[in-house]
Amino acid sequence: YLFRDKPVVVIGGGDSAMEEANFLTRFASKVTLIHRRDTFKASKVMLQRVMENDKIEVLTHRRVVRWHGTGGVLEGLTLEDPRDKTVQDIECDGAFIAIGHQPNTNFLKEQVALTDKGYIRQYSHTMTSKPGVFACGDVTDERYKQAITAAGQGCQAALDAEKWLETLHSSEE
Repeated sequence: YLFRDKPVVVIGGGDSAMEEANFLTRFASKVTLIHRRDTFKASKVMLQRVMENDKIEVLTHRRVVRWHGTGGVLEGLTLEDPRDKTVQDIECDGAFIAIGHQPNTNFLKEQVALTDKGYIRQYSHTMTSKPGVFACGDVTDERYKQAITAAGQGCQAALDAEKWLETLHSSEE
């Protein structure tokens, strides 16, 4: 909603970037997909959807060298082609960086068990190593990292928490 009829950029070359770019065309006036190479990690079908979408411009061999804005509001960015050092400015009102995923779980290191990659380890369905603490979505899902997966897991965690609370209540009687 914040970017309705405004130009935005998506930075990345994998499936997440392709999905984000396609989704944003529902709202944005234009989506510019920026990638550092001319080959993509995205699946063929996801890349094809982007290439066939008239609202998406794909710029390869580019890297962001400067973000532009005033008062903390993004107005554009400067891109460089590392092959010949040419630069170009792009106007945009929003930027979405889809160049990998690192879960924001560092603050939990001493609280619950994490995997080697920093995701929250789940034991009994969505329960973590700490009884009564449930986790779901992108901080637990190394593979899919999709909004629908997170929503489904959120429902699972709510049901698991409800069952766990019921066992506490029944043990008090």
